Amino acid sequence: MLRSWLRAVFVLIAACGVLPLAHAQTEDDLLPVEQAFKLTAKIAEPGTIALHWDIAPDYYLYRARIKAKTSQSGLTLGDLALPDGTKKHDEFLGDVEVYHKAIDATLPYTLADAAAKAVAVTITVQGCHEVDPKICYPPHPTPVTLDVPAGAAAAAASPAESAAPLSLASKLGVTEDTEPLPPEQAFVFEAIAASPTGILARWTMPKGYYLYRDKSSVTLVDGDGITLGAPQWPQGVDHTDEHFGTVQVYFDQVELPIPVRRDKSAAQTIKVEGEYQGCQDNGICYPVMTKTVAVEMPAASDADLATAKASFVPPAATVSTANAAGDQSEEQVLAANLSSNRWLALLSFFGFGLLLAFTPCVFPMIPILSGIIAGSGENISTRRAFVLSIVYVLATCIVFTIAGVVAGLAGANLQAAFQKPWILWSFAILFVLLSLSMFGFYELQLPSSWQSKIADISNKQQGGSLIGVAIMGLLSALIVGPCVAPPLAAAVLYISQTRDPVFGGLALFVLSLGMGAPLVVFGTAAGRMLPRAGAWMDAVKAVFGVLFLGLAIWMLARVVDAFWIMLMSGALAIASAVYLGALERLPEGASGWRRLWKALGIVLLVAGAAEILGAAAGGRDVTQPLAGIVARGGQGESSALAFRTIKSVDDLDRALADASAAKQPVILDFYADWCVSCKEMEKFTFSEPAVQKALAGFVLLKADVTANDDADQALLKRFGLFGPPATIFFGDGTEHRALRLIGFEKADDFIARAGKARG
Repeated sequence: MLRSWLRAVFVLIAACGVLPLAHAQTEDDLLPVEQAFKLTAKIAEPGTIALHWDIAPDYYLYRARIKAKTSQSGLTLGDLALPDGTKKHDEFLGDVEVYHKAIDATLPYTLADAAAKAVAVTITVQGCHEVDPKICYPPHPTPVTLDVPAGAAAAAASPAESAAPLSLASKLGVTEDTEPLPPEQAFVFEAIAASPTGILARWTMPKGYYLYRDKSSVTLVDGDGITLGAPQWPQGVDHTDEHFGTVQVYFDQVELPIPVRRDKSAAQTIKVEGEYQGCQDNGICYPVMTKTVAVEMPAASDADLATAKASFVPPAATVSTANAAGDQSEEQVLAANLSSNRWLALLSFFGFGLLLAFTPCVFPMIPILSGIIAGSGENISTRRAFVLSIVYVLATCIVFTIAGVVAGLAGANLQAAFQKPWILWSFAILFVLLSLSMFGFYELQLPSSWQSKIADISNKQQGGSLIGVAIMGLLSALIVGPCVAPPLAAAVLYISQTRDPVFGGLALFVLSLGMGAPLVVFGTAAGRMLPRAGAWMDAVKAVFGVLFLGLAIWMLARVVDAFWIMLMSGALAIASAVYLGALERLPEGASGWRRLWKALGIVLLVAGAAEILGAAAGGRDVTQPLAGIVARGGQGESSALAFRTIKSVDDLDRALADASAAKQPVILDFYADWCVSCKEMEKFTFSEPAVQKALAGFVLLKADVTANDDADQALLKRFGLFGPPATIFFGDGTEHRALRLIGFEKADDFIARAGKARG
C-alpha cells in the first residue's frame, strides 16, 4: 500500500511534466521542504519529546507518513502520539488524514543508560503542495538531537506502558521501511566493450530494489561511424504494478548485450547514455534517471566489420513510455499504450479495427461473404446467415492473429508470402468458378456420400457449408487483405519488442474482431434481406456472380498488365449491360424498375466501351481509361514522381550518404504490386501537383518489395517493418522517426508531414 501510493506520486510528477523531485526548486513559489514543514523539538518532560510543525500555507502533511526512528544504543522509542487530522480524499490513496497550518505531537522514549546526556532521533515526514504547481515531496528525514535533563532517563515512560494510539502503518501491518538509497547507489549503471563490435551494459541493484525493463534504454551519445543495434534483453520477472499493469522487472543485476556496427576499424572512445527507472521494494519509486559513460572500443579487423554489418539489426521503435510522444511515430505510441494500459488499449484496438473495416483491404471481403450467403440456398434463415458470418470472421481473425505473431517473433510476413502469382491466379480462378455457380451453370457441392456424413455434423446443411465458409475466411485473410496499418504495425512491434506473443496476439485478435464486426452485420443482413425462391433470387445470385468476376479481375491486377485488366473490366461491364437489357427495346408500359435497370445498363455499356477504347489507346488506369486520349488532346496530365528504385541495404546506405553530403532530405517509399494502400498512395497522393511541389528537392527512393526475397526482407528489417506500405523520412542520413508513415495518407496531411521533414 505504501509503495503503491508513493509510486503514484512519482508517476504523477513524471507524467504531468511537474518538476522532478530532485529539482523542485525551479519554481519561485515552491519552498524547500524544511521551510514548508518546519519542525521544532524539545524534551517537554522526562521521557517525552514534544514535536511541533509549522506548515506553510497551501501545504499539507500526511498523518500516516510521520515516523520516528533511532539508531542510538540504549534508546527505545514509544508510539508517536498524533492528533486527529482533516479527512481528505486522495486521488491515489483514497480517504486519508492530513494536517494544515500546525501540528503538536509527543514521542515517548526510554533510556537504558541513566547517565546518557542526549537522545538522537530521526523524524520523517511527507507532504504536498496542493495548488499549482501541485507536487508531492519525497519522504524527508530530519535528524534531531536533544540534551537530556538530569534524572530524565529514569523517569521516562516505558513504551510498553504508553497509551498512545497505534499509527496507521502499524494498523495495516506495514513495518517501518528502510530509508531509500540515493539513486546512484540504488541503481549502478555501467557499460564496457564486450568485443570490437559489441558493448555490454549493466545495471546493479542492492537487495530490495528492481529495475523496469520497458523504462530502461541505452542510446549512443558520441561515436564516429558507430551505430548501436537492437539490444538483447534477457527474460525478466513478471511484476504486477498497480499503475503500470503487468511489467517485466529485474532484481540484483541485469546485463544487456548490444551489437555495434562500425564504419572505421581504429580504436576509439564512445559515449553511451543509460536512461532507466526503478523502485525500492515496498518503498518509493525513483524518477527517470540518466547517466552517460565512456566506453573504450578496441580496434576491429576487416572481418569483424564485415560480420557486424551482415548481421546488424537496427533497434526497432522502443515501447518505453519514458520517451516523449513527440519523438515517436504513431505505431510507437500505440505500442506504448499496449504496454502501459492494456485493457483500455484492447478496447481502442477494437475501435481501430472498426475503422479499418472500411479500407480497400477489408472492403472486398463484404461481397465475398455476402455472395457465399446468397449461394447457400434460397431459404437461408437469419440465424444461419449470422452463424456463417461469425464462422467467416473468426477464421479471418485467426489468420490475422497468427500472421501478426509470426511477423513479430520471426519477422516473416505470412500474408506477403501468399502474394505469389500462382496463388493469386488460383484464387482468381476460384472466384470465376464461384461466379459461374451463381449464374446457374452448375451447383458446387461435395459428393453425395461426403454430404451425408457431414450433414450429421453440420446440422444437415448442404455440403458442410460451415467448413467451406471457414476455409474461404482463411484464404480471404491471407490473400485478399495483406494491408499494414498503424494499429496492426503497433501490435506486431509490441510483440517484437517484448517477446510477449500472448498479449500481442490478443491485441491482434481484438483488432481483427473490430474489422470483422461490420462483416457480421452485412452478412446477417444479406441473409435477412435476400428474396425467397423465384426470379428475384436468381437475379440476386447473378449480381453476386458479377461481383465475384470483378473480384477475380481485382486479384489479377496485382500480377497482370494493366492493358489486360482494362480489357477484362470493359468486357465485364459490357456483359453486365447486356444482361440488364441495355441493347433491348423497352416494352410499352415498362415499369419504373425496368427503366432503371436499362439506364444502369447503358451506363455500364459506355463505361465498358471506354475501358476497351482506353486500353487500345495506351491507357493503363482502370479508373481513368481515357486519360491518355485526353492528354494527347492537349489537356495534359501531371507527371509522375521520379522515384529511384533501390534493392538492398547497401543501395540505401550509399543513397543516404550521397544525399547527406548534398544536404538533401530523403524519402524512402516501401511498395509492392500486391499492396493496395501503396497503389492508393501513388494514385491519390503522389500524383497530386501540390504533393509533387512539396517534395521538390527531396531525394526520392522506392523499395519495391513485391518479390519478398531475402534482400527485400533485409530492407524491411532495417526499419523494423514487416510489410508495406511505409514511407520513411531522412535528414542528414538519420531517420525522422516521428514522421514515419504507415499506410495511406491524404495529400494535405502528407504535404504537412513533408514540410516537417524539410525543416
